[in-house]
Amino acid sequence: MGSGVIINTLLILFLLWIVFRRFFPLHGVKQITTADLKSELKNKDKQFIDVRTPHEFRTRHIKGFNNIPLSDLPRQTHQLSKDKDVFVICQSGMRSVKASKILKKQGFKHITNIKGGMNTWH
Repeated sequence: MGSGVIINTLLILFLLWIVFRRFFPLHGVKQITTADLKSELKNKDKQFIDVRTPHEFRTRHIKGFNNIPLSDLPRQTHQLSKDKDVFVICQSGMRSVKASKILKKQGFKHITNIKGGMNTWH
């Protein structure tokens, strides 16, 4: 087997790993739809954070969500209880996955990502 084949195989495996890490759910983080979120919003013991920019949040947001931009989240987790469920939303679901990873690394156990984000909220 030539070195070109080995390099191409490694490149393909690396690209597949990147795609897998980016698009597949994080282990230990629950995934729900915005339709499922509507029933969760009634529970006042849960924490709801929107990780979009302040401008995006001001333009349109869901009542009950607090805005903690993704860029500020690592320094703002002290505002959240690690003992309560945390629901995370963004515009499309990509930043909320990143936020879920940050929360998980900081010891949060009950994290829920809102699939599709505000793009799917009606």
